[in-house]
Amino acid sequence: MQQTQNKLLQARLKVKSDSIDLEAAKTNITIAERQFNRTKTLESEGLKALKDVEEKRLKLQETQAKLISQENKYLASQNEVINAEIELSRIDATYADKISKAQSDMYTAQSSQFDTKAQVTKLENQYSNYKKRNSLLYVTAPQNGYINKALKGGVGVTFKEGEELVAIMPSQYDLAVETYVKPIDLPLLHIGETVRVQFDGWPAIVFSGWPSVSYGTYGAKVVAIENFISDNGKYRVLLAPDETDYEWPKAIRIGSGAKTIALLNDVPIWFELWRQINSFPPNYYAPKGGNNTKETKK
Repeated sequence: MQQTQNKLLQARLKVKSDSIDLEAAKTNITIAERQFNRTKTLESEGLKALKDVEEKRLKLQETQAKLISQENKYLASQNEVINAEIELSRIDATYADKISKAQSDMYTAQSSQFDTKAQVTKLENQYSNYKKRNSLLYVTAPQNGYINKALKGGVGVTFKEGEELVAIMPSQYDLAVETYVKPIDLPLLHIGETVRVQFDGWPAIVFSGWPSVSYGTYGAKVVAIENFISDNGKYRVLLAPDETDYEWPKAIRIGSGAKTIALLNDVPIWFELWRQINSFPPNYYAPKGGNNTKETKK
């Protein structure tokens, strides 16, 4: 493209140069015609020889030949300009055609890209659907565990959506004792209060009012007290192991029985005897940070 533009510029400059030479040739032929006519006039008057007239005629003919040659050069230069412009137009058209073809190929590629993306999205959706359907083949529990009871048994038994089929026991769990208290005793319990637990199957010697000398009981703390009464007319209380006391037996299994003993405040023996003789209510304590639905004073 740049080379063709340079050729066009050279052709235009050559046209200017040839046009100047043509004007010079026209001026020369005008001068030659005047000199020939003047010499011929002087020759007729006898002031010039015939030889001078012939020389001027020859000079006039040479000037005419140069004028014709210069006109040919000027026309040739103009043709070169036209040819250069045509060549430049052809190159422009070629480049425009190639650019149009490249753009068409680009649009075709983009269309193929969009089509491919649509197909990929469709396949991803299908994969997600298949993956979801495949995951429905198995019912997974929210945590690791094992099945300890089949709630629905038998061969060929049908079941409905949402119906319970099995009971799952977590593989890792924290032991807790579930106990119930009467509504009248609920104000005596507070979160964090110490409780003694006697497990079924473990021998124990319990001295009422003497937890320090009792044997076979384990320490626990109140970790939760339900705000709503249960179906049995009592309030459910959860007890967790007391980390400051003896560790609970490792052989304990979930669902085994237990008896709980709530502890009152520690008082001297004479005070307890005096309280019972006078039928005063027992002193109960509220641990630090403990709370319940009723505030009490010691």
